[in-house]
Amino acid sequence: MKLSALLVTLSSIAAFAQDAAQPEQPGALASFLPLILLFVVMWLFFIRPKQKEMKQMDEMRKQLKKGDKVMTAAGIIGTIASMEENIITLRTGTSTIEFEKAAILRVINNDMSAKVEEKK
Repeated sequence: MKLSALLVTLSSIAAFAQDAAQPEQPGALASFLPLILLFVVMWLFFIRPKQKEMKQMDEMRKQLKKGDKVMTAAGIIGTIASMEENIITLRTGTSTIEFEKAAILRVINNDMSAKVEEKK
């Protein structure tokens, strides 16, 4: 009995000493916390503003109408001569060019009128 009690005591002391010697491991959440914070910061400063900008561009493209003066992503400025579902025909001087609706970067009519109103 004494030998078994001694073995149990020694094994418990060894287990306790081993637990005390190892530093405490951080939890799973604590190890992923920097990664989670990085994602939140990227979402706030990069992803969310880009999503807002894309919504504004889509809204602007939905409001396009015949006669609007627009600029394309290629830098071509023209007036909308006709519109289909995704194809826009621009009149630039004496020629007409077809573009996809997604190629329209901005409406110049609205930009000019907004600048004139700001100056007044």
